[in-house]
Amino acid sequence: MRAWPLLLLLSPGLAQAASLDASAFGPLWALPFVGMLLSIALGPLLAPRFWHHHFGKVALFWAACFVLPLAATQGLGVTAGAVWHTLLAEYLPFVLLLVALFTASGGIYVRGNLHGSPALNTGLMALGAVLASVMGTTGASMLLIRPLIRANDNRRHVVHVIVFFIFIVSNAGGSLTPLGDPPLFLGFLQGVSFFWTVRHVGPEMLFVVGLLLAMFYAIDRHWYAKEGVLPVDPTPDTPRLGLDGAINFLPLGLVVGLVLLSGLWKPGVVFDLFGTPLALQSLVRDLGLVGVTLLSLALTPKGVRERNQFSWAPMAEVAKLFIGIFLTMMPVLVMLQAGLNGPFAGLVQWVSTAEGQPIPLAYYWLSGWLSAFLDNAPTYLVFFNLAGGDAAQLMAGGAATLAAISAGSVFMGAMSYIGNAPNFMVKAIAEDRGIAMPSFFGYMAWSCGLLLPVLALMSWIFFR
Repeated sequence: MRAWPLLLLLSPGLAQAASLDASAFGPLWALPFVGMLLSIALGPLLAPRFWHHHFGKVALFWAACFVLPLAATQGLGVTAGAVWHTLLAEYLPFVLLLVALFTASGGIYVRGNLHGSPALNTGLMALGAVLASVMGTTGASMLLIRPLIRANDNRRHVVHVIVFFIFIVSNAGGSLTPLGDPPLFLGFLQGVSFFWTVRHVGPEMLFVVGLLLAMFYAIDRHWYAKEGVLPVDPTPDTPRLGLDGAINFLPLGLVVGLVLLSGLWKPGVVFDLFGTPLALQSLVRDLGLVGVTLLSLALTPKGVRERNQFSWAPMAEVAKLFIGIFLTMMPVLVMLQAGLNGPFAGLVQWVSTAEGQPIPLAYYWLSGWLSAFLDNAPTYLVFFNLAGGDAAQLMAGGAATLAAISAGSVFMGAMSYIGNAPNFMVKAIAEDRGIAMPSFFGYMAWSCGLLLPVLALMSWIFFR
């Protein structure tokens, strides 16, 4: 509550705060964001003990490296307005959605012992790919990652299982509907019809997911056979397979309904909260997500979360690190949004011919690589607007370009741990269960070696 007096003092400046001006930024303003990424990449590797205890302070440090120079150059009012808008309109909805999905899925326990054979693991990932476009990549990931880990808890080689899970369930599977991944939901809010992506990105999704599942099965079968006789299973068979805490499918359904409602319901009521406009539908969604979280905690039968080894630590890690990411990436996104008038004009020119016609393949790769390191939702919006910003035109004459932007933003969010929020959450949960996950660059060695060739082949087939 101590922050409220400060906000009241700053409210005149917040109300008058102008949008960040791209002309005031240069490439050096991206250094805090680069520092944040390098900290996530190298901190656990070079100073694991320090990182484990102080990663939140590191995120705060890099955020201050952007916020303090911004206040010194553009003034306290503009800085406070920009930070407040990012926290209220972008970061808070992001965290509330993750918390609601994390809480509800953590209250569902798959009773009985699943044996992590190649066929079962591949089947769980295929199921997750289907669920990802219905309940979102975050919801599907949080629902299935725990039973998948438990199914493989008597195997020595499990890192590849988690990595492919991130590729398939946490990213590529969410490319069919606006419910699947935040970039597509932003497109839905801009006027892209609900089933457009099923028709225009569906073939690409089936190709990518199908090829990844085949690759995974081959790799998992190799390691499964090489391990030979497995040691005694730490989670022996229970009498029958079933679900405890299935009541949490109700909160999960409510989350999907709230997200869909915020995109379909347009009452035209907007509140001004210290200079940041907040639409009624967004307020209802966010308050509803808080209610869903509390409902899940109240409805979950006693003991279910303990059996599920539920812990708030992975969610806390994601929330602390992403506040640093959201703040430090602000100038990078502003410079990208400036298009030909900004410092990244060369990148913008790369996606169009000399006559100004869009190049779908270039849109795919540029939106994709930026989505691998920036938040893929605003990255999608940048290129959506760069391609014209007219949903009706893009769905018709610009369909190839819009499909390329959609596929790049969703598929290549799997290239790094921070490309999509579920990636980091899955990593944190796996590490919480004692699995030695690859470092930031170690994961990228996996993604560049296994995922990138699949995405390159897909782009050559569909977007050239």
